[in-house]
Amino acid sequence: MKKLINTPENVVKEALEGMAAAHSDLIRVDVEQQIVVRKDAPVQGKVGVISGGGSGHEPMHGGFVGRGMLDAACPGAVFTSPVPDQMLEATRAVNGGAGVLHIVKNYTGDILNFEMAAELAQAEGIEVESVVTNDDVAVQDSLYTAGRRGVGVTVLLEKIVGGLAETGAPLSQVAELARKVNNQGRSMGMALTSCTVPAAGKPTFELGDDEMEIGIGIHGEPGRRRVKLAPADEITEMLANPIIEDLGLKSGEQVLAFVNGMGGTPLIELYIVYHALNRILKGKNVSIARNLVGSYITSLEMAGCSITLVRLDDELIKYWDAPVHTPALRWGV
Repeated sequence: MKKLINTPENVVKEALEGMAAAHSDLIRVDVEQQIVVRKDAPVQGKVGVISGGGSGHEPMHGGFVGRGMLDAACPGAVFTSPVPDQMLEATRAVNGGAGVLHIVKNYTGDILNFEMAAELAQAEGIEVESVVTNDDVAVQDSLYTAGRRGVGVTVLLEKIVGGLAETGAPLSQVAELARKVNNQGRSMGMALTSCTVPAAGKPTFELGDDEMEIGIGIHGEPGRRRVKLAPADEITEMLANPIIEDLGLKSGEQVLAFVNGMGGTPLIELYIVYHALNRILKGKNVSIARNLVGSYITSLEMAGCSITLVRLDDELIKYWDAPVHTPALRWGV
């Protein structure tokens, strides 16, 4: 194992200390509780928006804390759900009197621990709503989930919902928009290589030099099938067509297209995939109204990519375009 770490057990805390030093103008970090909080939280009269999950997917979620996106994030150990105490502390930290929205990816540990935290917060008089993301079309059930996994849509949802929350909209409206984004988005990913969890010290799975895994999960879970390596155009079709079919996209519609790197894929390759995706959608008379290309929801150093499409309307475009200022995503400010 070759990694830029000191000891496996200190990876998350040392990374959080680095984030705190690098972005002290945007966030504050409780290293002991492992919570990243927007610097000016709680914002009175504003719905607090929080998410969390295992570390190893950076910049998700801590990199998305700031104006116009998340108010707090709870990073667990690598590929391990944060604990209810973290989520409860984050909920308290961002409660400005208008309630708190929990954005939860559909993984069993995340679901259970966020549910427990929500119950504890509600017992303290904090109004909490939870929205689960489950956008992965690759598999119905996986090692970590009952039902579809929550993946790329989570990032886009956090941005869009964060834009609405910034306006002072009530909790019910913010939660409703979150569910709308999830319902209108689908994702699928693939891997060229495995990743190595620091505590394990060896690759999560083995892929031959001429193999790739289609439909991989962000923790290295198996996908739909293992096949021989193919050109980027063919890989893009393998990912895009099931998404388009599942969403039921029709001629004349418009989408937000997200081509995401899994951590070990250079940007030059992601743009090749985006080029192919753009051509596929044009062939179906579906226009890309907005896009995001880069590594935003990763799986440590895994080489590969995922594609996410969200069906857009004027409301979603408005809040996607709204100003955002976080360590990993910023525009309009």
